[in-house]
Amino acid sequence: MNTLTAGDIAPTFTLQNQFDEAISLQDCLKKGPVLVYFYPKASTPGCTVQAQGLRDIKDALDGLNVTVLGISPD
Repeated sequence: MNTLTAGDIAPTFTLQNQFDEAISLQDCLKKGPVLVYFYPKASTPGCTVQAQGLRDIKDALDGLNVTVLGISPD
């Protein structure tokens, strides 16, 4: 697996969301910019703080038409 660095173009992917719906990066990009963040496990203190930080700037991200995707192996 290749490691991405800032400025790299993300590979295309389609993953299931928490509602078992397929979410495609390409479909999200049609709406505007996408912010993808990764976390190791849901409902842990670190991921909660990270998600709360994004929640706190949601209005600003919405103003820029940014779709936020959080990805976890669980």
